[in-house]
Amino acid sequence: MAVLWVGCEFALNAKANLEAQRITSGFGFLKNTAGFGVNQSLISYTESDTYGRVFLVGLLNTLLVAGIGIVFATILGFVVGIARLSRNWLVARLAGAYVELIRNLPLLFQLLFWYLAVLGTLPPPRESVSLFGEIFLNNRGIILPAPVWAAGAGGVLGVFVLSVLATVALNLWTRHRQGRTGGQFPLLCTSLALLIVPALIALIATGFPIGFERPELRGFNFVGGFLPEFVALVLALTIYTAAFIAEVVRAGVLAVPRGQTEAASALGLRPSLALRLVVVPQALRVIVPPLTNQYLNLTKNSSLAVAVGYPDLFAVFAGTTLHQTGQAIEIIAMTMAVYLGISLITSALMNWYNAHIRIAER
Repeated sequence: MAVLWVGCEFALNAKANLEAQRITSGFGFLKNTAGFGVNQSLISYTESDTYGRVFLVGLLNTLLVAGIGIVFATILGFVVGIARLSRNWLVARLAGAYVELIRNLPLLFQLLFWYLAVLGTLPPPRESVSLFGEIFLNNRGIILPAPVWAAGAGGVLGVFVLSVLATVALNLWTRHRQGRTGGQFPLLCTSLALLIVPALIALIATGFPIGFERPELRGFNFVGGFLPEFVALVLALTIYTAAFIAEVVRAGVLAVPRGQTEAASALGLRPSLALRLVVVPQALRVIVPPLTNQYLNLTKNSSLAVAVGYPDLFAVFAGTTLHQTGQAIEIIAMTMAVYLGISLITSALMNWYNAHIRIAER
């Protein structure tokens, strides 16, 4: 009852303050014209679009940063975590130094370092650093060749999606077959063939409808490319989170009884095969739960994008939109709901994966 009473008092107080400032409550403001631009958008957006469109733009930018960061942080974290257990003295010490240094530096400091001290010192667009004449680095970002879609590109993408689904089905069938018979299947070569051959045939049959347009300098800047704010944010989140994932991986591998590695060696498995087929599958039971927590941290830490001006959800919606409309309660509630929803979905997916890889006990 006390909590309910406090909640009612907060609600009445907020209502009185909004009425005193002549601010209407509700979500009708989402239909109003935003009147400001966004320098990166995965969907079409102009200044004449609504605040609802701004919300979608910020949400997609947040999901883009979180998705890319999770993928690269996982890869780097696994590599560094395994490297810390290497018998090579130099490799193990370098990996350990990386983990200890990065984990003990604030993420905001690392973000500003990449943005100001690294990307900010690159030359201007007219003096860009060129890689192979196709990739350009400057203080405005990284400019890559842009994909060009012609007629028939949709069919090629459809074939590729079907190839991916077939590869997933093959992987499931292979696991079931190996569990039933114990025999191995050349999964890697077959999967690569399934992914490459059908797409290549589709490309040839449709006359190569997918191409790339070379970056072009127009005026004082290149057209397109990745913003330096985006690059700095992804780098900082990836490198910072990977240091924590590396420790999670190291702990998971060490949690596997040493006898498992010795048994694999007795069967004639090379160390790399023993790690991939024996140690890592058992270590995943220990790795996945804390790994989920790191994924959630990375997603929530992406809100630091406001420090470098990247237009994520927090910057363009909980920042610019809130200042223009004054709808603080509605905007903060929507922003909280988005981060809560992303966290719950991520947790549900990782819990499903953890249950899927669980080793059946007899």
